[in-house]
Amino acid sequence: MPNGKDLSLQTKMESIWVNTCGSWQNCTEKTIQSFLVQCQENNIDPQYCMSWVEQHKAQIPEWSAVSKVSLDWVNQHTSTGSPITYNEQNLQ
Repeated sequence: MPNGKDLSLQTKMESIWVNTCGSWQNCTEKTIQSFLVQCQENNIDPQYCMSWVEQHKAQIPEWSAVSKVSLDWVNQHTSTGSPITYNEQNLQ
């Protein structure tokens, strides 16, 4: 259920998007990294941000490259980047 917090989060994220990428057509490997960095600096989960961007992938000219760069970035900069959870049993 959306609440006021989610709405302000969305608004903040969209504002960062405008400042870094500006438009879907201008979303490149470089601008997507700026977007993710600023999201993280503003305490917005980069994975949440990328799921929002992915909803618009049809409008992004180089989506496969942008997607790869953003996935690599998320994996390097978030603790939950990997879907694989390691525990002691996995290490044996």
